[in-house]
Formats: sequence, structure tokens, C-alpha cells
Amino acid sequence: MTRLHIRHTTSYAYNARVSHSYNEARMTPLTDSQQAVLESKLEVTPHSAVIMTFKDYWGTKVSAFDVQTPHDMMQVESETTVEISRVQPPVTAENSATWEQIRSQETRSAFSDWLPQSLLSDPGDEVRAIVAERVKGLNPHDTALEIFAWMRETMKYVQGVTGVRTDAKMAWEAKQGVCQDLAQLSIGALRSVGIPARYVSGYLHPRRSAAVGETVEGQSHAWVEWWDGTWRSWDPTNHTPASDFHVTVARGRDYKDVTPLKGILNGGKGSTLSVSVKITRLA
Repeated sequence: MTRLHIRHTTSYAYNARVSHSYNEARMTPLTDSQQAVLESKLEVTPHSAVIMTFKDYWGTKVSAFDVQTPHDMMQVESETTVEISRVQPPVTAENSATWEQIRSQETRSAFSDWLPQSLLSDPGDEVRAIVAERVKGLNPHDTALEIFAWMRETMKYVQGVTGVRTDAKMAWEAKQGVCQDLAQLSIGALRSVGIPARYVSGYLHPRRSAAVGETVEGQSHAWVEWWDGTWRSWDPTNHTPASDFHVTVARGRDYKDVTPLKGILNGGKGSTLSVSVKITRLA
């Protein structure tokens, strides 16, 4: 079990005054079977912002707010204390599906959100052919592991070469990207052979050796969950299952479903973005 305090701050300094804006923030971690939010708050500057919260289709907590007064900057700060206790399910006959079960109409119906490719996850014909050849004769669980091994062999984590609009095919052609790209390519490869897969966004405490009470520079992060009889996780950036240092904020088909902060505004003429994630281990 790990207990973390997370302070995520996003600031925009606009080049010209904004008369009004409408925004959605997905910055508050989930409470589920593997983690529990002990306390959380979200604050917006200008303080005239009117905030309402709801859960979206995917179960993510969304803080929607509008700012109707003229403003030159906007800051959104989420502060959360969360307790994480992850257990990767063992591989047993009871929780390991066969290909017949994976491809059944019952499974296709139950996981209809997680099987079709999205615009960002579609890996292209070359990847589909490579993956199909590599996983011949493997069961669904070993197929997923082989896909992750292939990812480790062929893809490099490199910052600054991709953007939020980069799709899986583009990342594959570059053979590099950030966590978002590696997650979307993994999902596309899994879906290409019929394995349900979903995109997970959240936070990562980067240093297990950090002392209790020590604050470190954390990361907004992305990883993968796939279903082969039960839901399992994998972080293709760090080549490991999600741990007690991974904090889940949102799940979706790809990055577009889980964007931490998005909105529309009138004015601005561009902006300077600043993002900070500070994580303190409490236990």
C-alpha cells in the first residue's frame, strides 16, 4: 500500500485578454478496487469561475467550469490524497480466456467500447501484419505479453517528437514517442488481434526510493489495461505492470477521452502553458 499527495497545477498566460471561456478538467483520481481517494479539491483562478462536477460516460470525474469575466491568465490546481494498493491478478484457468471466449459474441458485446480502433489507436496495416505473425499459436495472455515485448524491442521513449494529435500509426512510423504514443500503439496492436484494451491516464511517482514526506517532480502518465479473462495492466513506457506508484485518473478509448484540461475561449491570441505535478509520499 502507498499513500500519495498530488498537486497538479496547469496555468495559461494569454497573449491577449480572454472575454470568456468554457472548460473541462479531468484531474481528480478515481476511487476503484485498487485505489481510494481520501480527500480532494480543485481550485480555479480567476475565482469567478463557476464549477460543477459530473461523471462522464467512462466513469471519470469531470470538473466543468466557465469563466465569464475578462481574464489574462487561468490556473487550475487539483490537490488529492490517494491510497493505492494494486494486485496484478495471477494467471489461472479461471481468469484466462481462450480465443473462443475472446471472440464470442458475448465478449464482443460486453467490451464493445474497447474493441474497435479509434482514430488515434489504429496502428495501420504494417503493424497489423507484424503482430499477426509474431503471435501465431499463442493464447490471449501470451499474445499480449508478446505484443509488449515487441513494443520494447522496436519503440523508444523520446520527448518532443510527437504531439497530442499524433496517432498510433504516426508513432510507429517514427519508432518513437512519449507515454501517450506508446500506450495508443499498444492498444491498437492488442485490438488488432481482438483483445479488448483501454487507455489509462493518471500520475506516476517516479522514484520508489523517495522518503516518506519527500516531495518530488511527478509526471502525468499513460498506460494500458487489457482483458484476457480479467483486466490486467501494463506500462509500455517502463515495461512493467501498473504499481502502487501509478495513480489512475481516467480511462477511455484513447487520449481524446481523457484529456486533463480542454476548453473553448473567446480571445487569447495564443498562450504560454505551464504544468507542474508535485507528488509527496505519505506512507
